[in-house]
Amino acid sequence: MKLNDFDFDLPENLIAIRPAVPRSSARLLVAQGGRITDTIVSSLPDWLSPGDRLVLNDTRVIPARLSGVRPRNTAQGPMQAKVEVTLLEPMPDGSWSALIKPLKKVKIGEQILFSDDLEAVLHAVEDGQGRLKFNVSGDDFDAALNAAGAMPLPPYIAAKRPADARDKDDYQTVFARNAGAVAAPTASLHFDDALLNALAERGVEFSHVTLHVGAGTFLPVKVEDVTTHKMHAEWGQVSAEAAAEINATKAAGKKVIPVGTTALRLIETAGRSGQISAWEGDTDIFIYPGFRFRIADALMTNFHLPKSTLMMLVSALMGAEEIRNIYAHAIAQEYRFFSYGDASLLFPHET
Repeated sequence: MKLNDFDFDLPENLIAIRPAVPRSSARLLVAQGGRITDTIVSSLPDWLSPGDRLVLNDTRVIPARLSGVRPRNTAQGPMQAKVEVTLLEPMPDGSWSALIKPLKKVKIGEQILFSDDLEAVLHAVEDGQGRLKFNVSGDDFDAALNAAGAMPLPPYIAAKRPADARDKDDYQTVFARNAGAVAAPTASLHFDDALLNALAERGVEFSHVTLHVGAGTFLPVKVEDVTTHKMHAEWGQVSAEAAAEINATKAAGKKVIPVGTTALRLIETAGRSGQISAWEGDTDIFIYPGFRFRIADALMTNFHLPKSTLMMLVSALMGAEEIRNIYAHAIAQEYRFFSYGDASLLFPHET
C-alpha cells in the first residue's frame, strides 16, 4: 500500500478560505456505496432515520497561536525580538508544549511577553518543541489567552491570510465545551442550531464524546509504505453514558454515524472489542484500508488533503476505488475542500 495510492490533483481555487454562511448552507455530497447525490448540509435530516445516532466531538479549540517578544540586552541597548508560538498541549507539571519560532534563538529561562497579562518562560526543549511555563493558570490563564491568542488556522489557510476576529466564531463548533484542541473537528463546523433542531425533530439522537485534536493532524505522511507510518497521539474520552447510548443504538439496528474523523477514531478506539465501553486516554489509532470497523456505520466528514491519513481513513470506510470516484466527482462539481470547505456523508453501502 503506497502513499501515491492516496494522491489526487486539487485545483488551488477549491481550497476554502472562509466557511459557508450560514453554516448549514454548505454543500453536501452523499455517497451510498457507488451512488452519489449532490445536496446541501441542511438536508441532512432527510438522509437519516429516526433512532439513528450522530456522535459529536465537543472539544473546544483554544486560541493557541500567540505572537510575543523576548526582551534582550544588546550592544546597542535593550531590544525586543519577535517570537511566534503555537501551543500544543498542557503537560502534567502545568507547563505547555509548544512550537516556537525561532526556537534556536530562545534560551532556557528566557522570558516571552505576549500581553500585559500573559507571559511565559522557556522551561525546556524536547524533540524540537519548547516547554513554556506561564505566569497565570486556571481561569486567569483562559482569560489572558482568549484576549491575546488567535485561532490556530490550518497551514493551507494561514498561508493565504492571517486569523482574525471572525475565526474565533467560525473555527469553533456550536456545541464546543471542553477546551483543549488546537485544531477544529471541522465536519462539526457545519452544524447550527437550526440544523440540530431539525435533526432532533426527525428523531435523530446525539451523543457527545471528546477528542482534543492536535497539531499532528496536519503532519504529512513521509513514508512510502503507509503501513509503517506512526500516528500522532491525541487525548480522548468516551463517557459511560455515551457508550451506553451508542450500544443501545447498535442493538436496535440503527446507524451510528460519527461526525468527523476525530469522533470516528475515538469510538473505534473505545470499541475494539466490538462493543463500545467508557474510555479515556491517548489514542494513536491508524485507520487505513483493511481496517475492520466495529462501531461506525457511516461518516460525515469534510474533503481531505491528498496523501493524508484522513484520505486513508475514508478509503478504508468506502473502498479506495470508490473514494477516488467520489473525489473526482467533488472536484468536477467544484466542491470546496478542507477545513472551511463542504461536507460529505459516506455510507459504505447503498441504503
